[in-house]
Amino acid sequence: MKNHKYLVPLALVFSLFFLWAISSNLLPTMIRQLMKTCELNAFEASFTESAYWLAYFIFPIPIAMFMKRFSYKAGIIVGLLLAAAGGLLFFPASLLKEYWAYLTIFFIIATGMCFLETAANPYVTALGSHETAPRRLNLAQSFNGLGAFVSAMFLSKLVLTGYNYTRETLPDDYPGGWDGYIQMETDAMRLPYLILAGVLIVIALVFVFSKMPRISDEAEGVKKNSSLINFKVLRRSHLKWGVVAQFFYNGGQTAINSLFLVYCCTCVGLSEDKATTFFGLYMLAFFVGRWVGTLFMVRFKPHNMLLVYSLANILLCAVIAVFGGMAGLYAMLAVSFFMSIMYPTQFSLALKGLGEDTKSGAAFLVMAIIGNACIPQLTAYFLNHNREVYHLAYVIPLICFFFTAYYGWKGHVVKD
Repeated sequence: MKNHKYLVPLALVFSLFFLWAISSNLLPTMIRQLMKTCELNAFEASFTESAYWLAYFIFPIPIAMFMKRFSYKAGIIVGLLLAAAGGLLFFPASLLKEYWAYLTIFFIIATGMCFLETAANPYVTALGSHETAPRRLNLAQSFNGLGAFVSAMFLSKLVLTGYNYTRETLPDDYPGGWDGYIQMETDAMRLPYLILAGVLIVIALVFVFSKMPRISDEAEGVKKNSSLINFKVLRRSHLKWGVVAQFFYNGGQTAINSLFLVYCCTCVGLSEDKATTFFGLYMLAFFVGRWVGTLFMVRFKPHNMLLVYSLANILLCAVIAVFGGMAGLYAMLAVSFFMSIMYPTQFSLALKGLGEDTKSGAAFLVMAIIGNACIPQLTAYFLNHNREVYHLAYVIPLICFFFTAYYGWKGHVVKD
């Protein structure tokens, strides 16, 4: 199949990167909102991230087995419909107003998105030459950055109303009293997810009626003596270190992302409107970083860029940890820019030369996202229980970037 015939399939797959970015980057907004509607502190609300990213640890191996038995296309369609079902469940959840119900829904949505991510990342690396795979995956992930920006700058403003009452500060003449206020805040959470569910269903139908190329390992089908998942692939040094680097990178990134609005509103004292604007700028820096990084990879080796970007973020996290306040906030904007290429670059480098074990390798790399379910909670716990020196919590993501730096330096090397 000629390369130009990959254009339409790649365009469809690129749309998936946009969609799961919308979903995952609404989580920081939801953390802030659930602190109000369910009366939680930052640490308690951070388990929203745990519920979401736990699915990424549980399901990648079954999903990889499913796709090896069927196809990438089948996995994508199932993922889209499952995530859409989760979004539609926001309607009954808004009537229950229970934290456990929201956690269940986030788990369901994440399971669907896990199908998309387990399929889309290796699929993009396979549709073209191996030499340009990191650049191609960074281009695809640029649409992920666009989705993150749209979610942070616009959808967050739909969810966050700008009011931040407690039972003690709610005006006596507020319509409906406390129940009326909670209902208004709950309704604001529901709309973006119902819209997202509708879009996911439409995209699923497009995939159903679209012809997607079957790459080499799919075209041959499942061999008689071939296992659906190969655990031995973890013996490959560059994949093993890739999984470690992805665990710490994802945990560090999500620690900063998920607490961004809490940092702005609680630690710096910004209004929700200003905080969401800064959040939009934060994700804009991420989006621009993806495009700039993709262009730079034409001239610079991906692993060298990963090393330099990681060292930059180590220094920037040190600024946040030492100064906090607005200085720390501006440093976070720069951190976002330098984080932009890390996930796709590590992912593509870790899959290099895996051949028929690519789906197995991709499953383990997606499982490494479990870092999102523990490192942000550790950061949130420190921030919530050490208010006087809250900025020291950002030493935790600083440590995480040492692992990405090592992967860019030596961990990426294919030794076996």
